[in-house]
Amino acid sequence: MTRILPILVVLVLAACSPSAAAAASSESPVPQASPAAAPVPPAQPVPALLPDVVARVNGEAISKGDLEMAVGELEGRAGQPMPADQRDRIVRRVLDQLIGYRLLRQESMARKIAVPDADIEAKIAQIRSQFPSVEAFTQTLELRNMTLETLRADAREGIQIDTMLRTELGAKTAVTAEQVTEFYEKNPAEFQQDERVRASHILIGVPENADPAAREQARVRAADVLKEVKAGKDFAELAKQYSNDPGSAPGGGDLGYFERGQMVGPFEQAAFALAPAQTSDLVESRFGYHIIKVADKQAPRTIPIADVRPQIQQYLEGQSREQQTDAFVGSLRAKGKIEILI
Repeated sequence: MTRILPILVVLVLAACSPSAAAAASSESPVPQASPAAAPVPPAQPVPALLPDVVARVNGEAISKGDLEMAVGELEGRAGQPMPADQRDRIVRRVLDQLIGYRLLRQESMARKIAVPDADIEAKIAQIRSQFPSVEAFTQTLELRNMTLETLRADAREGIQIDTMLRTELGAKTAVTAEQVTEFYEKNPAEFQQDERVRASHILIGVPENADPAAREQARVRAADVLKEVKAGKDFAELAKQYSNDPGSAPGGGDLGYFERGQMVGPFEQAAFALAPAQTSDLVESRFGYHIIKVADKQAPRTIPIADVRPQIQQYLEGQSREQQTDAFVGSLRAKGKIEILI
């Protein structure tokens, strides 16, 4: 199969990166600490017009289409075209990932790793769940010139590779409790947390560029809701009923914890001025009128290691997986025949 599905390149190769493996929760930040990187030498120029075959891995071609599709996927995730002055570096980095993926796929096939059909269907279901509807999922397949069967084939390859890597790397990626503690102690600045507030709000929205009459109508509606709040009605239920914030209304208006600089100015000033269990008067922002209730306030602190130990563990395991995977791919390169034709 000459086609490579970029999403599976990302799943297999990027899954080993520390940033992917150790995404921290908002309440338990984990640093992306790393030693200072050495200057990166300029990449070898990539021709403006690519040949039909850009590389061969043990005689198996990587086509121009494979490379362009993977670069397009990268640009799609970035939300913009790659900068012209970075083209050589980015294209060669993507090609290097494709070569690594092809080596892993060839090795997994050589080992005849079996994949149960149930695992493939579970992977398809997982991918499908990332789309808002079946129609959106089908449309994306069509845009990529794919069918459900080709997606299943790609899923099988990805699972084969993942199974092989788990078997090959095994305990090599394990991280001890002592390593977690050492990381925490060597990066104290990364675990400092500023003052923060946990609050809920009810938003009576005002459309952008609304005229004064519309803004006044919204203010009156907000004032009526505020009367219900002050009368002792349940704040969360009122938020579910009245709030125009689709992100927080289903959860009773809960915004979780936030620090200074994360909210619009008037909202932030009001929230940080309130004590726990206090409710604001109407607060006007560019989004409309807010009623804010503070649930908790935390002074600046050093986050205890117990709060971040699982995230640090995950982060360090991700680093270890990346290093071990790179070493494994390097061993496959050393015994393989790689021809780069650009």
